[in-house]
Order: sequence, then C-alpha cells, then structure tokens
Amino acid sequence: MAGNLYDAAYNLEKAIRHSEELERLRKLYAEVNSDDSTRRMFENFRNSQMRLQEKQMAGQEITEAEVQQIQNTIEVIRHNKSISQLIEAEQRMSLIITELNKIIMKPLEELYGVPNENNHV
Repeated sequence: MAGNLYDAAYNLEKAIRHSEELERLRKLYAEVNSDDSTRRMFENFRNSQMRLQEKQMAGQEITEAEVQQIQNTIEVIRHNKSISQLIEAEQRMSLIITELNKIIMKPLEELYGVPNENNHV
C-alpha cells in the first residue's frame, strides 16, 4: 500500500511540474532574470524578506528601520511589472500547494477530528 502512496505522490509531482501555473512561474522567473537590474532588484527583495523571516523565527525584534526598508523595496518593485507578475505567480503557486496539502491531510483530520470548544479533556 505504501508503494501506491509514493506512486500517487510522484504522479502529483509530475502534474505540478507540467501545470500551467508552474510554466507561467518559469517564464516570469526567466523574464526577471533576463535583465540584470530587475534580477538584482528581485534578489535584494528576496534577501531582505529572508532576513526578516529569520529574525522573526529566532524571536528577534524587527526594527522600524528594517520595516521601512522592506516597505521602500516593496514600493519600488510594485512598479516593476515583471517582478510584480512573478510575485503574483509565486503566491498563486503557494496557494495551490496549500490547497493540495489540505487535501492530502484530510484523512488524518478525519481520523483525529477537528478540536473544538465542545471537546473537553
């Protein structure tokens, strides 16, 4: 039975790999990377975003200057059509993965039930 689960997972991987959403993401990513200034702008945005996420995960406080810096970066990239479209496509792909995860986890949720206020230990 486990083999069937892995087969299903690999089939899902193939479906994602050949999806219109991933193809759009690939094209937009290539477009952003084809222009040096756009690529650098996107990389700076990603690096800033990752630094802030790492600080949050480490429980460190994010300074007002860091918030202002990321807001300034977002304002600049908002005016870049290629980057804006890429970010939108990334968000769409992330939403799809989240929805797929919900579907995959449904049997476990049904098994354990959804905790609610009426269930007291």
